[in-house]
Amino acid sequence: MGGSRWLRPEVYPLFAAVGVAVGICGFQLARNICFNPEVRVTKQNRAAGVLDNFSEGEKYSEHGLRKLVRNRSPEIMPSINNFFTDPKLN
Repeated sequence: MGGSRWLRPEVYPLFAAVGVAVGICGFQLARNICFNPEVRVTKQNRAAGVLDNFSEGEKYSEHGLRKLVRNRSPEIMPSINNFFTDPKLN
């Protein structure tokens, strides 16, 4: 009886949005813990101190998504933007 209060079809988009947000946060947390060169989980690695590992840091910061969107314009809907801003189309 109490579960039917929250399992209505109107609430499904909210569950989906929260699920996606939690998934993105979990992915970023796992990525930082596993692959960030500044994070050292084991005691042996923490004892090493500050390392000058510029190539590893550059590899971490220049990931595939950043390389994919580097040469694209920062627009969400380019066709709609062009329709409203290009005088030739009006």
